[in-house]
Amino acid sequence: FAWSSATSAYQIEGGWNADGKGESIWDNFTHAGRSHNNETGDDACLSYYKYKAVSFRFEYWYSDFKSTTIYIIGQIIFTHDISFLNKKDDVQLLRNLSVGYYRFSLSWPRIIPTGEINDGINQPGVDYYNNLIDELLANNIQPMVTLYHWDLPQALQDKYEGWLDQSGIIVKAFADYTDFCFKTYGDRVKFWITFNEPFITAQLGYGVAAFAPGHYSPGEGVYYAAHSIIKSHAQAYHIYNNTYRESQKGQIGITLNSNWADPMTRTDLEHVEASQRNLAFATGWFADPIFGTGDYPDIMRYNVQNISEFFNITHDRLPKFTEAEKLLNKGTSDFFGLNHYTSHLVVPCSYYQNLDGPTYDSDQVWLISLMGISNNLSQFNQFLTFSSTWLYQVPWGIRKLLIWIKRTYGDPVIYITENGISEHFSDGLDDDIRVNYYKNYINEVLKAIKEDDVNVKGYTAWSLMDNFEWAEGYSERFGLHWVNFTDPERTRIPKKSASYYRSL
Repeated sequence: FAWSSATSAYQIEGGWNADGKGESIWDNFTHAGRSHNNETGDDACLSYYKYKAVSFRFEYWYSDFKSTTIYIIGQIIFTHDISFLNKKDDVQLLRNLSVGYYRFSLSWPRIIPTGEINDGINQPGVDYYNNLIDELLANNIQPMVTLYHWDLPQALQDKYEGWLDQSGIIVKAFADYTDFCFKTYGDRVKFWITFNEPFITAQLGYGVAAFAPGHYSPGEGVYYAAHSIIKSHAQAYHIYNNTYRESQKGQIGITLNSNWADPMTRTDLEHVEASQRNLAFATGWFADPIFGTGDYPDIMRYNVQNISEFFNITHDRLPKFTEAEKLLNKGTSDFFGLNHYTSHLVVPCSYYQNLDGPTYDSDQVWLISLMGISNNLSQFNQFLTFSSTWLYQVPWGIRKLLIWIKRTYGDPVIYITENGISEHFSDGLDDDIRVNYYKNYINEVLKAIKEDDVNVKGYTAWSLMDNFEWAEGYSERFGLHWVNFTDPERTRIPKKSASYYRSL
């Protein structure tokens, strides 16, 4: 069983423009003041500086010993891996947790600054990840590497509109990047994840503009971005499968985020159907093309088409895959990577009729029932929320979701690649909230394995340390380790939850 903890590049590395790294869409987004308190990931946890290679200049000289004159007769300049001189804090944190895996992401613009490989690679960025991977393996920790965790090179956004591009340029750029990564790191990396939570990139990044790159197109751009991501994922999978799998003997998949959607009234068929639509739109949107038919769920096609007709829209807001693309999409994941945090109650609602135009949310014809959650708070004490306003603690939701994935997608191997809960910035080391969260959620995962025969092969705690929490800046802490963001060293201190997680 793969016990793991996780981070992502932009959230911990810092060094936003160090040693030739290119600008990412998150650099651009936060520098425009679009995160909490205008905070940025420019420094974050300074993890980049813990494993980078450093250049030294040595001069050799002689003195005649008869005066104070020193004669410089030459110099040597070279770059050498001196990571042994750096504090390798992050890997030591993992060792202390006794985990066998570490999930982290590569920064595309740190490796290929413009995003297009013909423009050249950035060797210091390549070396940084080599050093990190080698250090993990030296400590018997297997790297679980995510190729894309939201930090698209800004140059690709500027030139081609990023994931909105439908010409194929963005798909090729991602294919070239992944091919380079497989070739460079695949001799040591045996667990690849193409995309982390493509739903977030599509909906928050290109739909409602809450995340980078901040493009607002809630009824169309959201679908175009997802379409490019699915095709890019399929290309990356086939590159690995056809070129590298036989020699490197690794596995490759994708990580999807999913809440569990429970009907507000379980005996009401309309409520049940609303919850099923939610799962189809949120999870099936990506899971059906990859783990199912190769195409989007039928209910998505039906709803988007019907609501387009209501607004007299004649073009396809939800793009169509060709038959060849459906074949390329289908079966392109060796495992189902699942990020799960919370659950919600769903009621049917046709509020799209009151809007000026369609949106991804209104296409689903359902709403989260805040009243239902409030009632459950008082009646069952199940829906407890903490620092993140969207994150309710509902342990039984993860078991229901795992069973649904098993039944819907043919009993795939499942790795839980993120699960965790947040605290406020001011909270300290006694994080009983997180201890209880992990205890209750992991217990439900165990039930799913033992009682429901769900094929779960790994669990990842999010996150290894407090970090830059995207648009919320540093106001929310998910870490097993407390980070002092005012300390130039970014000291990491284990919380009570770290001790608990180690004991499992």
